[in-house]
Amino acid sequence: MNDPQMVTGDPAELMIDRVDAFAVSFPIAKEESVTFGAGRAVKRDAVVVRVTTREGIVGWGEAHHGRAHTAIAELINTTLADLVVGMDAADVVGAWQRIYRGQLASMGTGTAAVLGMSGIDMALWDIRGKALGWPLYRLLGGRARAIPAYAGGVALGWQPPEALAGEAGRCLEHGYRALKLRLGDTPARDIARVQAVRAAVGDDITLMADANTAYSLADARRVVPALDELGVAWLEEPFTPDDRRAYATARGYGRVPFAAGENHYTRFAFTRLIEEGAVDILQPDLSKTGGITEAARVAALAAAHGLWLCPHSSMTGLNMAASIHFLAAQEGDGYFEGDASLRNRFRDEMVTSPFSIGADGCVRPLEAPGIGVMVNEEFLAAHPPIPGPAYVR
Repeated sequence: MNDPQMVTGDPAELMIDRVDAFAVSFPIAKEESVTFGAGRAVKRDAVVVRVTTREGIVGWGEAHHGRAHTAIAELINTTLADLVVGMDAADVVGAWQRIYRGQLASMGTGTAAVLGMSGIDMALWDIRGKALGWPLYRLLGGRARAIPAYAGGVALGWQPPEALAGEAGRCLEHGYRALKLRLGDTPARDIARVQAVRAAVGDDITLMADANTAYSLADARRVVPALDELGVAWLEEPFTPDDRRAYATARGYGRVPFAAGENHYTRFAFTRLIEEGAVDILQPDLSKTGGITEAARVAALAAAHGLWLCPHSSMTGLNMAASIHFLAAQEGDGYFEGDASLRNRFRDEMVTSPFSIGADGCVRPLEAPGIGVMVNEEFLAAHPPIPGPAYVR
């Protein structure tokens, strides 16, 4: 385990010596598999980034796998690493700009480069916290406050209504007071599932819904009024990120707020999303949108336009813990997405516990320096990448 409490070297001199990315996987047992708009989950992939300074401080980050975990890791190891090795690890903005100018600006904002940059950026923030002995939330200007959490992640999928209601009940037993259900099947089955869960949990539990970009306008026209009646807090990604016309049109079908952002990259994409008035809730993912540095810029945009900020987070404990720190330093009471999967080895074994749900249904940031979790490097070595898609149809 890499110990976040260990602080070595001079915080004034933090030279990046190495950047290493690890593509890791583990299979999902058939009885634990979840089906939703992305398909049936058969394995979990992740890309873990380790940045080491010449003074011996190690920072950890997560770059979202992008359904191409080996390619993302290879890009980091062979290209992005060369851009930042030798830089001051405390200069997170400078490192961000170096990658942006060196890899993105002249080639277009390629998704793979943004994902890779996100993992490096997160690791650099981890280093800064460890060098100063501060938890990330404090480094970002926040305080140790309660963050409302909802049960999400790869869970609560396309089960029969009665089975889904049972899973929802188990989430409540773990302390959650809000749940996100997976839609995008058929309008009739989607509505039946939400109705069953609402009947089972009552009106005091907050329900969200995520269609995973699977809806047509005709689907949304049928589902949105039902979600209004059932008091659903938001409908997440009903359409693909580039179908801005559909978002604008479907907002007239009812009152339920629309949420999006986990598949939008950098402040530039979010600026367009805001200008078009397409959504009410922004959901940047720290491991996807350009890291903590860029997510903070998106948060400023959200605050300036009066939009709710609820980051997406569902793969490893690194991103989960970092997201809680991030939320603790933002305005408002944005929700944290807690992974409600029965078994996620990237949450339970690869790192020490990234969060716990309190009696109030909230999470709180960790107090150890940096992101605050320890990484089991033996786990990384023992779980090489598994080829093939993580979700199948």
